[in-house]
Amino acid sequence: MSDGPLFMTLLLRNLNDLLNSNSYSVALIKEKIIRMKKNLERIRSFFGNVEQELHRDLWTRVLDVAYEAEHSINSILARYRGLLQLIFLFPETVGKIKLVKKEVQEKISKNMSIIFANSSNKPVINKSSIASKIIVGFEEETEWIIRKLTSGPAEVDVISIVGMPGLGKTTLAYSVYTKKSIVGHFDVRAWCKVDQERNEKKLLQKIFSEVIGLKERVREDDIDGDIADKLRRQLFEKRYLIVLDDLWDTATWDELTRPFPTEFQKGGRVILTSRKKEVALHGKCHSDPLDLRLLQPEESWELLQKRIFGEERCPNELKDVGEKIAQKCNRLPLVLDLIGRVVSRMEKKEALWLEVLNNLSSFIFKDEEEVMKVIQLSYDHLSGHLKPCLLYLASYPKDEDIAISWLKDLWSDEGLVEPTDLKSVEEVTEVYVDELISSSLVIVRGGRHLSCQIHDLVHDFCSIKARKEKLFDLKSSIFLSLSSSSDMMLRRRTIIYDEDIHSDDSSFFSPEKRNPCAKHLLSLKIESGYLYNWHLRHLRLLKRLDLWGKILPDTFLKEIGMLIHLRCLRIELKAKALPSSFSNLCNLETLVVDNSGSNLVLSPSIWGLAKLQYVSSSDCSLSLIRILTNQQS
Repeated sequence: MSDGPLFMTLLLRNLNDLLNSNSYSVALIKEKIIRMKKNLERIRSFFGNVEQELHRDLWTRVLDVAYEAEHSINSILARYRGLLQLIFLFPETVGKIKLVKKEVQEKISKNMSIIFANSSNKPVINKSSIASKIIVGFEEETEWIIRKLTSGPAEVDVISIVGMPGLGKTTLAYSVYTKKSIVGHFDVRAWCKVDQERNEKKLLQKIFSEVIGLKERVREDDIDGDIADKLRRQLFEKRYLIVLDDLWDTATWDELTRPFPTEFQKGGRVILTSRKKEVALHGKCHSDPLDLRLLQPEESWELLQKRIFGEERCPNELKDVGEKIAQKCNRLPLVLDLIGRVVSRMEKKEALWLEVLNNLSSFIFKDEEEVMKVIQLSYDHLSGHLKPCLLYLASYPKDEDIAISWLKDLWSDEGLVEPTDLKSVEEVTEVYVDELISSSLVIVRGGRHLSCQIHDLVHDFCSIKARKEKLFDLKSSIFLSLSSSSDMMLRRRTIIYDEDIHSDDSSFFSPEKRNPCAKHLLSLKIESGYLYNWHLRHLRLLKRLDLWGKILPDTFLKEIGMLIHLRCLRIELKAKALPSSFSNLCNLETLVVDNSGSNLVLSPSIWGLAKLQYVSSSDCSLSLIRILTNQQS
């Protein structure tokens, strides 16, 4: 299903920015934008109450008309067939949105009373499938868990295992749960897979059935209303071990653990597995949560071998390529297990293994059920404001440590983080980072400067999502030249050049070529390549321009002054002053300049920009910094 709600959120945010803009072009259509925004907000509110899957065709039409609206507004602002859009097409689009809103209200309101069950998008994992998982490594972690279960305080304690999807939290917990020393230590044990189940009574019945040894599944209609009391009486004065596997929220934890007796010092224990650190901290009694690590390189190779050969050893002629495959799985047990099963079904030939090595991503993502949906589930549980923030982390190269300070600039520039009445942008960014780390999708790094990173698998997921969401893409000039008429490219928000490119023949930076993709671009970052014969004046909608790392010629600088919608600008130059045309940048909020020449003189007209909040320059005349008022330096 399309992730349209995210696009709709960003579109509405963009409309809101336009309404606050000082642009004359916006003033011409301001009233229509206000009406359009209200109608789109109304439509989105309806789809927030029902599954989009139930109205796939209707939701597709909603998205089409939303894209059409964005395209029409952008065309007017970019003066690309603007008169045609202003007089004919834009009013027609506004009318379409009004009609779609009416249809949405009529169709969805009729279905509001229908309750749909069994909508979980992840298959239920039973204990037999967990038992078949091969566990390698984690010897110290296993011993630590066993020690926490069998010794320590007589009061109830919670042993939490947290980490990103695919680390093997459930496999490790089950390995400990079934050990003879653990089975013999506790009077009663119960394993409860929580997952997406929202019916606490059903979950309590599952625990109760395991405690009393009931094999038959109890129908939902037959669950006792006092199941919590019955469970409490069964656990009364017993040394119990309850496993709550894959728990997502603190409210469910509170409901499920309320019947567990805590007043008797019998050494009762609860094992909790979760992707969310906040759940583990909420349930903590005595023991700190265990942050499960990635496998070591030698453990990765051992796990892959066992999945392919069982107890046999890998032939010498396949060992080199096998170790390289294990290395490319990036130490994640889920991926190693999946690739191991793929390779085990192949003939034991080096050529076939090399094919897997060279096309690993395609083999991984063929199995969407097992890989993509595992991460999709964590993504779905993120708050709406966090989803685009996570996706934008994939705009950085794989394995790169991302400074937390960079995220403030990235998210703020893209309009994903805004100050509140009580918090600044920096403080809101810190909250967002903490929430993403708690989700286990982002890995925090220590060191002198705090940084974070995402696993390669999460990076791939975010890249795919970002392309589907039309947020950003990593492209070369060759692609852009060949794809100038692509409808998909018309809907891109951001393009990042991450390869060495020669743009002499690229249509993307040529106003004469009339590349429609360029005219609708909102954000552009160029990390490498020559700037010979490039132009920017036709990229009228740009809000963010990052040209760090290359000296800009005067003609290029003058054209930047024509981009009146710019909110963030990062440039490098060799000059004594910025062009006077920069005073036209009425929406500029962030200006970062690296000047390799003499001291850069910033004219009073720059400081007079009403929305300018942050200025940074490596070589700026200090006398001018003193006249800053609301700006930060």
